[in-house]
Amino acid sequence: MPTAHSHLPTPPTPIEILLVEDSEADIVLTREAFAEAGVLNNLHVARDGVEGLELLRGTHRSNGPAGEGCIPRPDVILLDINMPRMNGLEFLQEIKRDPNLMTIPVIMLTTSQAEEDILRSYQAFAASYVVKPVEFGRFYAAIQALGQYMLTIVRMPPRLG
Repeated sequence: MPTAHSHLPTPPTPIEILLVEDSEADIVLTREAFAEAGVLNNLHVARDGVEGLELLRGTHRSNGPAGEGCIPRPDVILLDINMPRMNGLEFLQEIKRDPNLMTIPVIMLTTSQAEEDILRSYQAFAASYVVKPVEFGRFYAAIQALGQYMLTIVRMPPRLG
């Protein structure tokens, strides 16, 4: 027999996003733009490709509470190209070689407009390539549009496990 609460809609599930980005300003703007656009998300941040791989593989070491280095499997990865230690293209190639990570969509989100970077990103199976506008208002609008795209237009791979 249905209960009085069985007709209530299921609350939306936040989208799990891994942002691999070394610019603190871009990290803050991305968080704010998603919040302003009403994009329900859990945004996890890695400051370079090495840290991104550690978070994805559950091997990240931090000084925080136990388990802080583990993140849920992302629904999407937003990836900058120009970063220290391991750049975005190297990171992208690494996860696309890993059978456990290869199905996670990766959206390149970078200031690079170099045709070589665009071509290499798609050759390494990036899902999209978005050039970050340098002007604050346009960057904000681009992130909001990206959030709406991820929530309302594109179909993400099913969550495993």
